[in-house]
Amino acid sequence: MAPDVVDIDAENWEEEVLRSDVLTVVKFWHENCPLCNMLNPVFEEVAEEYGGKVKFVKVNVLRSPKNMQIALKNGVRGTPTIAFYISGRCLGLITGFVSREPLRNIIENVIRNEQGAS
Repeated sequence: MAPDVVDIDAENWEEEVLRSDVLTVVKFWHENCPLCNMLNPVFEEVAEEYGGKVKFVKVNVLRSPKNMQIALKNGVRGTPTIAFYISGRCLGLITGFVSREPLRNIIENVIRNEQGAS
C-alpha cells in the first residue's frame, strides 16, 4: 500500500472522512474482488500524485460488519466503489473499475466545483 493511502475502518470513519475539511477520496473494496485488485495501483498512483492536496483512504467492506454497514449507509452497492467526500458531504460515487485519467479528471472537476462554491 502506498503511504499516501490510509487504510481505515468503522472506528475512524468519522474522524478520517466525515470531519475532514479537505477532499477525501474513499475506495470501498475487498481483497477477493478482481476489479478492486486491478484498481489498487491506479488508486495508489493518483493518491501519490495528489499527496497533501487530497486525502485518499480505503475501507475493506468485508473486514467487519461495521465496515459493511458504513458502505451500505453511504450508497455502496458493489465493489470497487470510489466515493468523494468533503466536510461530511458525499459528492458522488463511481462503482466499478476506473482508469487513471478519468479518475484524475473527476477529482479535478470536484476540486473546481468546490472552489467555485466557496
